Amino acid sequence: MLRELDLHVGQDNLLCKLWREDGITQMQLTEQLNCEPPTVTNMVKTLEKKCFVYRKKDSVDGRVSRVYLTEKGSAVREPIEQMWCNQQEKILKGITAENRVLLNEILQQMEKNLR
Repeated sequence: MLRELDLHVGQDNLLCKLWREDGITQMQLTEQLNCEPPTVTNMVKTLEKKCFVYRKKDSVDGRVSRVYLTEKGSAVREPIEQMWCNQQEKILKGITAENRVLLNEILQQMEKNLR
């Protein structure tokens, strides 16, 4: 489904971080995505080539590069979020609300354990 939007797995998560806070640094993206810096750099370069984002030097510290959404990067928000909702419905089909709460708690604990 992401391929239809000219995206790859993981790039949607990077865009999501920018939808929440446009103009964050690549280091902040690295921390928030829990990825290695070269992985984020490659993702940003690819998204920049495809005109989803652009980079700009920080006005205070020229060594820092900030990543911003383009109009194209903002425009894919709705289709991506709809895709996520559709996938979530498909994955959770037949699971009761009570079990969904339990599943969420288990997954959160697993994530916490990995940190």
